Amino acid sequence: MSLIASYLPLLFVGILSLGFAPLAWLVSRFLRPSQSSKWTEETYECGSVPIGDARVQFRFQYYAYALIFVVFDLVVTFLMIWSVAFAGLSDMATVWMLLFLAIMLLGVTYALKKEEDIWI
Repeated sequence: MSLIASYLPLLFVGILSLGFAPLAWLVSRFLRPSQSSKWTEETYECGSVPIGDARVQFRFQYYAYALIFVVFDLVVTFLMIWSVAFAGLSDMATVWMLLFLAIMLLGVTYALKKEEDIWI
């Protein structure tokens, strides 16, 4: 099997994934109702009648929690890759990974400290 032929499944999945979003948008344009009504523009709240405005302002702390989650997610992703390839890595790669973990830990510590200052 040639090198190009081995990448054909990857090319197929790439084309399929790039074409899915425009295709879904195009199909939804043809299937949706053309005229809006009071019922279609009303906010759906589990079958009950909505009370108040649907738009709510969130506090900044929720965004800080989301950023901390992204940092932890990034650290876990790199740790998984590192742990799988750990046996074949050099000592320098281990040093770089520990440096990366130290920087991430410093960032999380800073974010948590900043979070304490916000609550006070």
